[in-house]
Amino acid sequence: MKVFKEEQRFTQTWLIIILAVSIIVPITVVIKKYLEVDSNLSTTKFVLTLIGILVSVAIVFSFKLITRIDEKGIHYQFFPFHFSLKTISWNEISKAGVRTYLPISEFGGWGLRGGFFFNKGKEKAVNVSGDIGIQLILKNGEKLLIGTQKKQEAAHVLKTYKNKIV
Repeated sequence: MKVFKEEQRFTQTWLIIILAVSIIVPITVVIKKYLEVDSNLSTTKFVLTLIGILVSVAIVFSFKLITRIDEKGIHYQFFPFHFSLKTISWNEISKAGVRTYLPISEFGGWGLRGGFFFNKGKEKAVNVSGDIGIQLILKNGEKLLIGTQKKQEAAHVLKTYKNKIV
């Protein structure tokens, strides 16, 4: 029995730089306002505002994509949007494989993508970084792409369970 497990987070350098730069302006404005001689910003409001800014940025780093492939099917969870693993059993899948995709042009970027505003009615994607994904075509016609950083391992495990896709 082969099992594939992967956990991914948003840890790209470019994202960290953008988030760091984006909090500099609001923090500077709040500090400047607080330090004014006739400021009406209380210490409590000041501290709560700084905490709010930092927490809102930190939330991005709590996001994680968990993927598991085993004899029951393919399981995935994109926390905090999914609080438990979503399972797609082998008998729901008509085709599965690993492919290269274009995150921005196909899905509008990374994260929980498709089915809302961008790419409505087409395939959905759950991805964190990169351009490699586990492509699933379900028997009901839906398509789902789950991002992976472990191309070879995912392809090998999918090949192992190929006989379960009927």
